[in-house]
Amino acid sequence: MSDAVLYEADGEGIVTLTLNRPEMRNPISDPEMVEALIAALARLESDPAARVAILTGAGKGFSSGGNIHEMKPGGNLNTGSPAATRLAYKRGIQRLPLAFAALEVPVIAAVNGAAMGAGCDLTCMCDLRIAGESARFAESFVKLGLIAGDGGSWLLPRVIGWSKAAEMALTGDMIDAAEALACGLVSQVVPDAGLMDAARALARRIAANPPHAVRMTKRLLWEGRRSDLATLLEMASAMQAAAHATGDHAEAVDAFLEKRAPAFRGT
Repeated sequence: MSDAVLYEADGEGIVTLTLNRPEMRNPISDPEMVEALIAALARLESDPAARVAILTGAGKGFSSGGNIHEMKPGGNLNTGSPAATRLAYKRGIQRLPLAFAALEVPVIAAVNGAAMGAGCDLTCMCDLRIAGESARFAESFVKLGLIAGDGGSWLLPRVIGWSKAAEMALTGDMIDAAEALACGLVSQVVPDAGLMDAARALARRIAANPPHAVRMTKRLLWEGRRSDLATLLEMASAMQAAAHATGDHAEAVDAFLEKRAPAFRGT
């Protein structure tokens, strides 16, 4: 198994995924990294004990995005043939946003240092984002004469809104953690030294809830990005019927009426 992505379960329902190519600032476009991330997400989704995940980067940066060394003709990102390059994207980095979208376990991006280009888009593939004070974000493709080939043009406007997404994408300029907080790209900015503690604290708040309800809530939030209201309501009614039948729902009601802390078991 590749060590490009480290997988660590804490035994309490929280899994930490760490991009592990710090010497290169954790680019995500290389085939090894794509395969490692896809495998880690599949493992996460199939683990019934996993309630929430944290995604972060080893070393000084979250992710440099695409490997610029592979953008020269003949590299992984520029095969020299437009048709072959198109297939390389479809079979490579474009699998990541689809895998994240299919994942029902919530993922928190704990952004340390720079999240550039595809690295910025990777944070948008996650459900929640918190940043260390030194975090930086850039939708920087245009500065390399490129576009967001990884789905960033779909993801970023849905996270921060059209106007700010257009500003970031058309200028390629970098924003700091404070600006990321102001535009809603992240929900918290914390001291760098406390980033993972803050991520784990948020993860524990999510993991404390009934896991089936958490997974269904995430699915509805994602479906709401692309469905009309009537379609989403139909899906919500079906999921609510399933939720009412869970043991954890019964436990939550009993605990509320008995004025005690609930004990959720994922049933």
